[in-house]
Formats: sequence, structure tokens, C-alpha cells
Amino acid sequence: MQRTLVIVVRHGETVWNIEKRWQGHLDSPLTSMGLSQAHALARRLAHQRFKALYSSDLGRAYQTAQIIAAATGHQVTLDARLRERNLGIFQALTSEDIRKSHAEEYELYRARDPDHILPHGESLRQQIERNIACLEELAQKHLGESIVVVTHGGVLSGLCRHVLSIPLQAPRRFAFPNSALNIFTFGEGYWTLQTWGDVSHLEKDEA
Repeated sequence: MQRTLVIVVRHGETVWNIEKRWQGHLDSPLTSMGLSQAHALARRLAHQRFKALYSSDLGRAYQTAQIIAAATGHQVTLDARLRERNLGIFQALTSEDIRKSHAEEYELYRARDPDHILPHGESLRQQIERNIACLEELAQKHLGESIVVVTHGGVLSGLCRHVLSIPLQAPRRFAFPNSALNIFTFGEGYWTLQTWGDVSHLEKDEA
């Protein structure tokens, strides 16, 4: 049975990550730490044989992917379906801002209804269905090969829930660190999680 090895990584730390601002489809640049994380990840992946490098088209993911590409020699292929959830009216705001200016919508968000569509945004289910459709298309395209996908925390969260059959409305009990390696395999219509949250390359870089 042919299976695809799919290495999914979150972008490096961003300015809005530090400021606790909700990014969604908006963007902020990588911090100096984020750049350091991306370079450490690139050095790690330079020792990994893989066929193709894909990325969300949002700047923070693309910037991370470009750093990887410079170390591995791959071209970056952008795909908007790998974007984070569109957080609509919450984007660019902190949680405190949201509680003050959109209190009712914030409570609906916290109720974890996966089908609730944020004003000017999308629902959690819409986001995850978009992400999974893209990831499965890429995995099918590269059966028997390895690929790297640079994306976002929400995409990783949705993929993890999909693979492990964790309900969308269940509280999240796992982390998805910036620039960590998360390794999955895909074949015959199903996914397997092999490695989650591997940051050993970051720890070496900081030592």
C-alpha cells in the first residue's frame, strides 16, 4: 500500500502572536524569534528528503516557507485553501478587545458550535473542510512520496481532530508550537498521526 508522508508545520512566531491578536486571514510579520525558528526548521528539513513544498498564501506562512526553500532548493507552491480560519470581525483584535466590542459574538464563539459562522468570516467546520480537502488532494497527488506543508495553528488543530476523531466542539487539549514538525501519513483514504509537536530542532538552536 502506497502512503504519502505529510510533514505539516506551523509558521514561525509573529508580531501578533506576541501581542495576542487574532490573525485569521489578516497578517503580521515574523518576529526575530520567528525568523530564528524558521531557520532552525529549515536546517532540520534540509536533511529530510521530500518531493514538494506547499504553503498557505498568507504572508507569515509564505515567509516561513521561503526560508525553508532557500535551505532545501524546493519551489514554494501556494494554496489559499491552507489558510487559517477567516475570523471576520475578530481579526486584528485582542481577546480583551473582542470581549468589549463584540461580547455577544464572543460568547457564541466560546460555545464552540462548529457551524456558527462569524460575521464576515467562516465557521470552524467550513475552515476544516477546506483544509482537509486540500491536504487530501495533495497527499493523493504525491502517493508514495513525502511533502512538506507550511500552514497555521488552526489548520493543524483541525487536522489533528480529523485524524484522531476528536469532536470539533470538544475543548482543545493539545498545543501546536510555532515551527514544530507534525508528521502524518495518508493512504487508502485514511490518515495516521506519526509525530506531533517535535521542537527538538528549536531546542538545539537555543542551546
